[in-house]
Amino acid sequence: MSPTPATMTLEQAIKTRRSVRGYLDKEVPQETLNAIFELAQLAPSNCNVQPWHVFVASGELKSKLRDQMVRNVMNGVAFNPDYEYSDTFVGEYRERQVACAMELYNAMGIERGDKPARAKAMLRNFEMFDAPHVVFIGMDKAFGVSVAIDVGMYMQNLMLAMTAHGVACCPQGTMRYFPDLVREAFDVSPDIRILLGISFGYEDPAVAANNTRVGRAALERAVQFRR
Repeated sequence: MSPTPATMTLEQAIKTRRSVRGYLDKEVPQETLNAIFELAQLAPSNCNVQPWHVFVASGELKSKLRDQMVRNVMNGVAFNPDYEYSDTFVGEYRERQVACAMELYNAMGIERGDKPARAKAMLRNFEMFDAPHVVFIGMDKAFGVSVAIDVGMYMQNLMLAMTAHGVACCPQGTMRYFPDLVREAFDVSPDIRILLGISFGYEDPAVAANNTRVGRAALERAVQFRR
């Protein structure tokens, strides 16, 4: 039996959390949303400045943002992220990236040379995988890398809290590609820069992409213990 939100341990939440790319047409109740985001708010930050700015879209607003993003992609509108991101990986990092993509495409039954199917799979990111909710997370433009670390800790809190409450999620770098749409939707100052978004809701187990499972490097590859 799966643990309930009241009994799931931290270890269980960490081991259970994964990126889910297909959702049921069922919204998360507001009281559950409140509980999740209140837990996330307890994340640590330098001098307790709490630099994260969080914008949750549901219902009509979520659908509007999804449609705008899909339309931009289909019409070839250039990405305009607030922060540059290099997706060029080499060595072991590239190996892990390729292995992850292979696991996903294999789960979806997409062949390596099937460009139309891969393009359709890419577009699913901007469709938010049919999730009923999406949260955009940003910070003030005055902050740099050190404060972005604080925002990252908030995001980890958030995803683990979602998992503990039985809510699936998928962090998406693609959700930062059209930040002006987000600022307009939430009437946000241009001083707030969007780092990424997280689509979330209840997992649809019938979606093939949700069968994807990826591993992690062995402890000795990542951690050194010395004394």
